[in-house]
Amino acid sequence: MSSTLPYRPPTNGTTSSAASNIDRQTSFSSFPPSRSESSMSSRAARRLSPHPPPAPSSDGSSQISTVSPQSSFSDDFPASKERIRSPKVRSQYPAGSSENHVEYILVATFHENKGPVMENQYPGAISGDENMLAELMLPDQAHVRNQDWTIFFLHKDNTAEDAIEEDREEDSKGKKQRRNDSVKSELDVGAQVDERAPETATDKDETDPEGEDDEEGGEEKEEEEEEDEGGEGPPLIYVLNLVNTKSDATAKRGAIVRAMAICTRHSFLHIYKPLLLLALEEYFKSPHPDTLALLYDAVNSMDLSLMPRLSILERYILQSSDAKDLFIEKFEYLIQERMAKEMASSMAPSSPESPSKSATDLNQAAIHRHAIPRDTHEFETRVLYNGIPVPIKVPVAISPETVGDFSLIKLIQAFSIPHATSPQPFTLHSHLTTGGAYTHPIIVLVNALLTQKRVIFLGHNRPSGEVAEAVLAACGLASGGILRGFTRHAFPYTDLTKIDDLLKVPGFIAGVTNPAFAFHPEWWDLLCDLPAGRMKISNRIEPAPITEGQVYFQQQHPAYANGAGTGVANGTIDPTGDQGFIDDVLKSIASRYGEGVIRTKWKDWVVKFTRIAAAFEESVYGASALYIGGEEADAGAAGVSGHGYVWGDEATRQKELAGNVSRIEGWRNTRSYYSFKQVRIKLAPDSCHASYASVFLLAYISKDLAQLYSSRPISRLDLHHHHDRLRTQRLNHQDSAAIYLAFASTVRSYAEICQLLTVTPESHAGLFYISLGLFHPRPDVRMATVALLERVQEHEAGRHFWSQLGRFAKLAYFRAKREGEISSPIDDQTSARGVGIDERMRGATRVS
Repeated sequence: MSSTLPYRPPTNGTTSSAASNIDRQTSFSSFPPSRSESSMSSRAARRLSPHPPPAPSSDGSSQISTVSPQSSFSDDFPASKERIRSPKVRSQYPAGSSENHVEYILVATFHENKGPVMENQYPGAISGDENMLAELMLPDQAHVRNQDWTIFFLHKDNTAEDAIEEDREEDSKGKKQRRNDSVKSELDVGAQVDERAPETATDKDETDPEGEDDEEGGEEKEEEEEEDEGGEGPPLIYVLNLVNTKSDATAKRGAIVRAMAICTRHSFLHIYKPLLLLALEEYFKSPHPDTLALLYDAVNSMDLSLMPRLSILERYILQSSDAKDLFIEKFEYLIQERMAKEMASSMAPSSPESPSKSATDLNQAAIHRHAIPRDTHEFETRVLYNGIPVPIKVPVAISPETVGDFSLIKLIQAFSIPHATSPQPFTLHSHLTTGGAYTHPIIVLVNALLTQKRVIFLGHNRPSGEVAEAVLAACGLASGGILRGFTRHAFPYTDLTKIDDLLKVPGFIAGVTNPAFAFHPEWWDLLCDLPAGRMKISNRIEPAPITEGQVYFQQQHPAYANGAGTGVANGTIDPTGDQGFIDDVLKSIASRYGEGVIRTKWKDWVVKFTRIAAAFEESVYGASALYIGGEEADAGAAGVSGHGYVWGDEATRQKELAGNVSRIEGWRNTRSYYSFKQVRIKLAPDSCHASYASVFLLAYISKDLAQLYSSRPISRLDLHHHHDRLRTQRLNHQDSAAIYLAFASTVRSYAEICQLLTVTPESHAGLFYISLGLFHPRPDVRMATVALLERVQEHEAGRHFWSQLGRFAKLAYFRAKREGEISSPIDDQTSARGVGIDERMRGATRVS
């Protein structure tokens, strides 16, 4: 007897059929301060590939079978001998975790005599300025609207909690060390037994629930938890607030204004909107703490244990793809594991008075409870509130600086349409107007955020929720899911009463509705008027200083000395390429591409900017703190050398560097720059300008790029650099062969293939440029490309990329594969030694 998981046919992906069409792809302050469950012991549960553990049955032979969706290419070629094994699947929010989804629920009301006051708090009172919180929860002109949403952030001072957590970590480390010592002593004792019964030791090693894989997984979990904090201080508390106005003839002002807020550490706080609507309506009927307790218990009972934890590389792949069944195997594994545990517990011996159900009934009940998601970008669950099942969709992959459900398309259109109909010149500023006086407003906004200018979004007579959404969208725009330091200094909504505190924050991003801000240019550097769709650079903005790096670059390249900040470099319009990029984004919006496509385009723009900045630093200062492993990549250990951004020719390189000089130099003194760097870099005295000849340039860095670098399984080869060479340069046969052979010899494991897929997203033609190796004149290169693509097909995400290749490339693949099989059969004994990339490639080399 076996059972299958209920599979919902995807509307976009590769798992339906070969004929399916693929779509396109504790004190609080709102201002920052001045400064798993136990593993299963069965061998099946220890498998690394996502296959379900066996489930017990009445006859002892039943097993739950995995229903992995069949891809269109599965019947076209035999399975590879070298299986690509994915790491063990873990949950983002394990069952039984002590962490709550929601920490506080607040209710504020407008008192006829006292103004905004805090009415109720659950489960306890928030220490701090309750009057300030009440004012944030009841924005200006809230009484003129029936409903309004606001978002704001709280910076929690949890020094005492941190001390307790450190004690827990020390205890945990002590227990772990004692466990390792115990395991080590057992292994020492069992060393003599291994000689007589090696199979026993092997079985023990495979089934040991405290084995090495769990420890590695624990370390990975700790790293990812640290990554979420961003290294900028205590994690933020995100507050989603709903304001309602109810007409009441008995009230002095004829209406009652109340606001209810949910405080959570989840940046996807928009998922609580339907629950807030129901809870606030219920609170108007029953304004008691019990109503808040009902909501608190409901949201914290939300089960997210079946949502898999993805690595940094896997998250990047998921965000860059439109495939709705990407990494669906991870969801299947967690569901099968949950079903097996539920059946095992239900099949336990019971008393005669309450006989247990049959395995079939239990399995059918589990199937109805757990279903594979329609779209793996979102995890679907339900929250039972007051007897009402409320459907919730939680995003699986969250980027840094992504808070709420903002729309980049809405923000871009708000300022692009007025600029297109009647463009108005900006006051020139080298940090902001990188395209001249008529720089596109969105580029001016991004430049202001990158160079840490004070930005205010003004929405006079607009709901505060609209202003808050614009602030969050601006943070996501400049971050691109890569950079940090924006949301921590953002104020989605504030008012005039907090202007003194606001001005103490350097480079803030604030949303306001009071028009008085427009008449004080000394308060801001860039004003974004949402109703008018216009931006204005303050006449009180500080001029950009002339830096030594800028002077040295102009001395190196006098032809581009006057290009920075004017939009013209050596007689060339748009030297940065920003105008062409904006035109492409607007064209995509006009063609009705989705929000995901636009976010991917902006992520590519931010990645390109950081890579150009690294190239600029290497050109001017001799080394860059924005790139780690450059010396290793240049050593040519994999047969090719080089790193960093790639230009088509030297003239294009100099022009683009000249256009970005001021923007890069302005960014180099900001918190987003310092949070992006990863190691301490020491420059040799002779590699810098004369003024640096006798000093060391030390860059103090946080851990963003350090985590990214440590997650890269391939460090001796810059995959992005060499893939860009295939995309942008006209290489001869020898250079292209070296790249294909290096890729095939280096990219072998699951994580290495993930790293390759991050540099070949759908927006960059996927695997197309890799598949061009199938047409190379050298047989060994064709065989190397076949071996690489064969491994990609075995990968969970790689099979989706393969399915999107054109038929012409697939025919070339099968032709090259047949040529290799005919010309040189695989020598299993030689290939087992693991020397080289593949025996077929060596055979093809001998034939050639």
